[in-house]
Amino acid sequence: MAAPRGFALWGYCDREWSRVIRGCRLPGFRSCWPGCPLGARLMSQEKRGTETHFGFETVSEEEKGGKVYQVFESVAKKYDVMNDMMSLGIHRVWKDLLLWKMHPFPGTQLLDVAGGTGDIAFRFLNYVQAQYRRKQKRQLKAQQNLSWEEIARKYQNEEDSLGGSHVMVCDINKEMLKIGKQKASAQGYKTGLAWVLGDAEELPFDDDKFDVYTIAFGIRNVTHIDRALQEAHRVLKPGGRFLCLEFSQVNNPVISSFQVIPVLGEVIAGDWKSYQYLVESIRRFPSQEEFKEMIEDAGFQKVTYESLTSGIVAIHSGFKL
Repeated sequence: MAAPRGFALWGYCDREWSRVIRGCRLPGFRSCWPGCPLGARLMSQEKRGTETHFGFETVSEEEKGGKVYQVFESVAKKYDVMNDMMSLGIHRVWKDLLLWKMHPFPGTQLLDVAGGTGDIAFRFLNYVQAQYRRKQKRQLKAQQNLSWEEIARKYQNEEDSLGGSHVMVCDINKEMLKIGKQKASAQGYKTGLAWVLGDAEELPFDDDKFDVYTIAFGIRNVTHIDRALQEAHRVLKPGGRFLCLEFSQVNNPVISSFQVIPVLGEVIAGDWKSYQYLVESIRRFPSQEEFKEMIEDAGFQKVTYESLTSGIVAIHSGFKL
C-alpha cells in the first residue's frame, strides 16, 4: 500500500534539510551539526561523569577540562619565562630538534596543536624560509645576468619565501592564543600563519588535510589521549607525519625530581598550584614505550622515539600509511 501523502512529504523535506545542512560548512573545517557523522560521533562520546586524573587528584572528566583550562589561563602570561627558568633554556633546543627531525619542505601544511604561544609555528616558518633563501641564493649565483632590481624583487617577495607552506595553530585556551598572536605581531610574522580555537580531541578540520601534525608539551593535558591521537591520524594526509615532544620517563635518578618547578612558579608567577599540577601531570604521563604503543593503537606506523637530556623529554614520530 502506498504511504500517505503526509509521510511522503515529510520524507522529502527531511532529505532536503539534510542536504542543506551538509552544505553549510566552511572550507577545511568540519560541520558539528548533530545530523552529520561528526555529530553522531560526538553524541556517542559524551562524557557522563567518568572519573579521570588531574595530576594526582581524581576528578570527573568534565571537571578536568575546566581545571586544565584554568591552569593554562593562569600561566599564559608567564609561560615563556617559566619555560626558560624550568629548563635553563634547554626547551629551545628541544623544540629546534623537533623541527630538524620534521625537516619540512616548501609547501608543507602543518597543524600545531596546543601550540598557543607559537613556539613551534615560528620555528617552522623560520626553517622553511631559511630553506627557501638557501635555494634562492644558489639560483641567483647560477643567473649572472639578472639586474639589481630583479634580484631585489626576489628577496623582497615574502609570500614566495614560504613556497606555499602554512601553519595552523590550534589551541583550546583563548589566553594562550592571545599571547601567541601578540608574539607573532611583535616578531613580524604576517603570512603563512593562522590561529584556531579548538580541542585536540575534537579537531575542527576535515579528514586528510595536513602534511604534518605536531604537539609539544600538550598531549599529557588532554582528558583522552587516545582520542587526541585518533584525531591526529584522521586529519593527516596519507603519508603524513605525527610528531610529539613531551616530558617522559627520566633514566637518570640525579635529575628525576621536578619538585623545583612549583617553587619557581611561586617565585616568578605567584602560582604554586598550577605548577604543582604540571609536575604531577609529568609524573603520570606514560613511559616512552607505553606512549609508543598508544600511537600505534591509533593507527600510526613506523613509530619511533628519541629520548633527549637523559629522558627528561622524548620526541615520538609516526606516519599515516
